Amino acid sequence: MNITSTSAVVTGGASGLGAATARLLAARGARVAIFDQDVAGGEKLAADIGGIFCAVDITSQAQVEAAFDKSRAAHGQERILVNCAGIGGPNKTVSRDKDTGEIRPLAVERFERVIQVNLIGTFRAVSLSAAGMFAAPVTDADADGERGVIINTASIAAQDGQMGQVPYSASKAGVAGMTLPLARDFMAEGIRVNTILPGIFDTPMLARAAPHVRAALAASVPFPRRLGDADEYAAVVAMLVTTRYMNGECIRLDGGLRMAPR
Repeated sequence: MNITSTSAVVTGGASGLGAATARLLAARGARVAIFDQDVAGGEKLAADIGGIFCAVDITSQAQVEAAFDKSRAAHGQERILVNCAGIGGPNKTVSRDKDTGEIRPLAVERFERVIQVNLIGTFRAVSLSAAGMFAAPVTDADADGERGVIINTASIAAQDGQMGQVPYSASKAGVAGMTLPLARDFMAEGIRVNTILPGIFDTPMLARAAPHVRAALAASVPFPRRLGDADEYAAVVAMLVTTRYMNGECIRLDGGLRMAPR
């Protein structure tokens, strides 16, 4: 898929991996729509890159549908969808209070919230975007008959989940597990689907960690011994968009890291 003069949607595009992706796609000539709950950040970035911002909660069917309608009215049918919207946080399945000894199982609502955002939210965006791509004409009829490209974001936690990551790992494993079946669902329509599994990246979520925690995380990466840069994620997105033979794949982007149990 050519990036230049193509319409693209990036969910979670106001910051972190999504923002880097939106910037790179715009720099390569795409018309970019940013879907996010961060109105201030999203509007500023959209103005910076000449795109549009759509305020949207990825867990709301109505809001996501309205966001796609707004994006398509401005830019036409998106041919590139990059899903970066997601949440994390520690959620140990059962915990014991260190002072009182009280045993507390994790509230199922907290598990459900992570699944709703990371897994179901991703599927919601994929299904609505793909439906639009199905109805669109083939863009490069003289080549492979490609209609669109979808790139989802999982995590190495899908494979190396640590203590306290059961909801997060389950949600990201679901995203990774959807990849090949989605690619097969869409193969007759010329839509490719791939998933990136990032390792430890220097994003706003990680910026809240204490300096010594960030340093320890960086030191755990085999090579290069540092946190990942969001621009490196965006570069892989661009590679997946433009490399037609990449389909149905899950790609780790982690500096060779394999997460320890804790």
